[in-house]
Amino acid sequence: MLPELPLVRPVQAFQRPGDSTNLYIVEQPGRILIADPAKRDTKEAAVFLDIRERVNDGGNEEGLLSIAFHPDFPRKRELYAYYTASKPRRSLLSRFTVSEDGMTADPASEEVLLTIEQPYSNHNGGTVVFGPDGFAYLSIGDGGAANDPHHYAQNLGSLLGKVIRIDVSRKGDKGEPYAVPADNPFVGREGALPEIWASGTRNIWRMAFDPKTGDLWAGDVGQNIYEEVSLIKRGGNYGWNAREGFHAFRGGRGEGAFEEPIVEYHHREG
Repeated sequence: MLPELPLVRPVQAFQRPGDSTNLYIVEQPGRILIADPAKRDTKEAAVFLDIRERVNDGGNEEGLLSIAFHPDFPRKRELYAYYTASKPRRSLLSRFTVSEDGMTADPASEEVLLTIEQPYSNHNGGTVVFGPDGFAYLSIGDGGAANDPHHYAQNLGSLLGKVIRIDVSRKGDKGEPYAVPADNPFVGREGALPEIWASGTRNIWRMAFDPKTGDLWAGDVGQNIYEEVSLIKRGGNYGWNAREGFHAFRGGRGEGAFEEPIVEYHHREG
């Protein structure tokens, strides 16, 4: 597929609602390209969005990492992008307006919905995806370095090492650019951020909803030995850094009960 098309670190490729022909291809440095996979001789793709001057991809795990179209597209011509920026180092979830023909997104339309300070250049992983409930889900890495040295993943006062769930179609009660669904598991709990849907994750790079069951599947990157695939549940604690996969993690902290992965596999396998 598209063997002649030069790409720079492609990290995602999928089709837009209403467009069954083209692939929208995300490049880590900060571009989104459009190409028809049936045209195998394509050597140059159309540019859907270019925000390279805003994106920091200096670290191996930094850059434009994930995008999603609004589930009501094209009624709501909105694109959501999760990327890293610098000075200060941070991750952003932003909304962009898409043209009526769906072939470009306007860089000047950016509205930053969420900013997350990042202490290190790695473990910025995440996927932004819309659930069958119409809410946006975002996986956020544990902040980086190694071993989660600040224990962010078990800290409900931090968004790092979490999956969050927000309503991007409504403003917050105090004018925030998004609302928190009332049935989020930590709404009203002292010391906990209400956006959190699940905790104790290390660096979920990709996740997706099963279109038949509505289950949220996630692939979480391991530290020393084990990777894992998990089903993300409301209020679930996935154990990092007390556990890696099914195993206790030396030097980790956290109190169960923990959600077990569906499967783990060794670094040598993946």
